[in-house]
Amino acid sequence: MTSGTPPRIFDERRRQARAERSRRLQQRQDAPRWLAEAMAEDALDRIAFMRLTPARALVAGTGADMVAETLAQGGAEVTMVDAAGLDHERPYPFGGFDLIVSLAVLDTVNDLPGALIHQRAALAPGGVLVASMVGAGSLPRLRAALLGADGERPAARLHPAVDAASGAALLQRAGFARQVSDGWTLRLGYRDAATLVADLRAQGLTSVLADAPPPLTRSGWARARAAFLAEGDDAGRVIETIEILTLTGWHDARPD
Repeated sequence: MTSGTPPRIFDERRRQARAERSRRLQQRQDAPRWLAEAMAEDALDRIAFMRLTPARALVAGTGADMVAETLAQGGAEVTMVDAAGLDHERPYPFGGFDLIVSLAVLDTVNDLPGALIHQRAALAPGGVLVASMVGAGSLPRLRAALLGADGERPAARLHPAVDAASGAALLQRAGFARQVSDGWTLRLGYRDAATLVADLRAQGLTSVLADAPPPLTRSGWARARAAFLAEGDDAGRVIETIEILTLTGWHDARPD
């Protein structure tokens, strides 16, 4: 490995398999979509607050359909891409967008600074990037339950993630003229870790780590579920949290 090569944290084949499984599960009538709905609503609120009226927009990721529909109703020419089918660590095959909305796309790229550089390059001068991803500190109760279930040799079963403090530096490194990095919390109530894991699987949020850990044994999974439930309130409901990191960056109005 050369000094300029980013570490291989995530596996592309596992990412593709995860995306395909999520597509199948999302076809069910009762499929969970709380991440898509929350991310899309937040992105649209930010776009409205900034009074953006893009002529051309690129939308990718979880909840892209909801964002694309709203932007199109406002008169934008919208390009919606399958996030799993686009290599975000290479230059995009299109550009000149006034707005790029990227939702749960950058969570599992190995070269995050490089991916941000490519997204900036796809913006027209003066264009804006709104990129949300699952951030550091997410799923603390599930994480603790899984670590405890592994005993003396815990395995990494959930992804490492970026925190808000690092977000602005990443945008600056990618060449954005202005940078805003902020986090917000999605709170979820569950009575069983198995239901939470099923919801994560259906929304494409399970692990794609290159170094896949061994599966939990039946007894280990039983310990994890018991530890998770022990965090519940008097009604037996565990409040789990997902921290969402949103990066907003502006392409300098001066052409490169």
